[in-house]
Amino acid sequence: MARVRVGLFVTCLVDLMRPRIGFAALKLLEGAGCEVIVPDTQTCCGQPAWNSGDAPGAVALAKKTIAEFEAFEYVVAPSGSCSDHIRTEYPVLLAEESEWLDRATALASRTYELTDFLVTVMKVDSVPGKHQGTVTYHDSCTGLRSMGIKQQPRALLAKLKGLELTEMNGCEECCGFGGTFSVKFGEISAAIAERKCENILASGAQAVVGGDLGCLLNIEGKLRRMGNESTQVLHVAELLAGED
Repeated sequence: MARVRVGLFVTCLVDLMRPRIGFAALKLLEGAGCEVIVPDTQTCCGQPAWNSGDAPGAVALAKKTIAEFEAFEYVVAPSGSCSDHIRTEYPVLLAEESEWLDRATALASRTYELTDFLVTVMKVDSVPGKHQGTVTYHDSCTGLRSMGIKQQPRALLAKLKGLELTEMNGCEECCGFGGTFSVKFGEISAAIAERKCENILASGAQAVVGGDLGCLLNIEGKLRRMGNESTQVLHVAELLAGED
């Protein structure tokens, strides 16, 4: 039986800040029976440019990404934010260019966030990770509201023996990151992050887990500035792959 060919979109933050998430995603996809290719010319999906009003830059990056990934059966990213940008915004960005619109729409239909792909497409029944302890899950805004990522990561975490999921209050509330929002509105972002971290600490969980590294970096930074050095902040791929 032929293996499913997947193009792994690593994302900028993973590549620059925590590459082990990319390796964890690779491990999970290969364990699910995929042939995984990581195009070495990939860069940014273009979301920061688009969110900042640089439409020409966003269009150029969209075309670059389409050309790099359209040969694969699926595109998978360990990020609801980046996968949503490819799936939702590329057809909007390229709406006035018929050839590129067709290519963007085709790629969008085959683009998935990692946990959604593992559950919905590959229907995995086991994961290699092991974890003893309690965790709480942060639902990232774009993944939750635009991609419908809610039960998928929890279904996979439930396959880890020894793991206890303790839901925090406000698990679906923003962490305050929002990409350039945290730069443009620093005081508001910090206040939102503090509320999120208070909910994490009140849950009593030993670790907070999420599916977008931007959120996790924001949360971890705030936890440490609040004096908390013990709560682990993990990407769901790290936990599932046993790379935590």
